[in-house]
Amino acid sequence: KGEIFSIIGPNGAGKTVLLNCINGLYHPQRGQIYFEGKEISKLKPHHRAEIGISRTFQKIELFKGTSVLDNIRLGRHIHLKSGLISGSIYLGKTAREEIEHRDFIEKEIIDLLEIEHIRDKVVGMLPYGLQKRVELARALALNPKVILLDEPLAGLNLEEVEDMARFILDINEEERWQTTCVLVEHDMGVVMDISHRVMALNFGEKIAEGTPTEIQKNPNVIKAYLGEVEDLYVTRR
Repeated sequence: KGEIFSIIGPNGAGKTVLLNCINGLYHPQRGQIYFEGKEISKLKPHHRAEIGISRTFQKIELFKGTSVLDNIRLGRHIHLKSGLISGSIYLGKTAREEIEHRDFIEKEIIDLLEIEHIRDKVVGMLPYGLQKRVELARALALNPKVILLDEPLAGLNLEEVEDMARFILDINEEERWQTTCVLVEHDMGVVMDISHRVMALNFGEKIAEGTPTEIQKNPNVIKAYLGEVEDLYVTRR
């Protein structure tokens, strides 16, 4: 809790499968999943979102034909409490809710991720790096306790990688957020730089867990990576 916890491993190690089990897209064949001391193994994905588990995906899952702002707003729908009738006529509580959610998005998320200049742009017209920010923004709109980040740096150039790593640190460290981040990522330099702890998987099994320094020196991790060993020692500091 309160950490940046990274999951590493060779391709096919089971990293994304683990995230899918945590947020309810998959159901584990054995074992249980606990969140804040309660078993959630049988909860559907939207119920897990309600208790504060949000995520991004390897492949960007956005509504490409709508605006950045509309995509982010979709992440707030789970917090809307107004009924059908009041919502249809946009009065009273519904109007207040809309203002509160809009203020949260504009003051907290858009500023944090530095996307004010694209807020009204159609998502499908944006470059890949900015679409990655929009997907992160939508995940943050849930105001999560835990955010699952599935390869958020994949496909980004060096400047975009540095920006995204900075955003992840802000989400974890800033007093307003202090969100637990579970990060699946192949960029070992960033993983070793920003993580509090790292877990290594291989063929669906945990082979190591510890601090970045401990993981870098772990013989099981080195063996699993084989030709990728040198990457474990690359940092951006």
